[in-house]
Amino acid sequence: MMQNLAWATGYNVVTLPLAAEVAYRWGILLSPAAGAVLMSVSTVMVAVNAGLLRIKR
Repeated sequence: MMQNLAWATGYNVVTLPLAAEVAYRWGILLSPAAGAVLMSVSTVMVAVNAGLLRIKR
């Protein structure tokens, strides 16, 4: 659970400012489509991590 929390926190720390156009002045802009893809990847990573943790026990 802690690993998934760390993954989700890291994801939000990086992508939320990009989605809010904080880095736009440096030419970095996250489109809504890219945000949707990243959210899907995040969900898959959390699910895979949970499955791997179950296997290790």
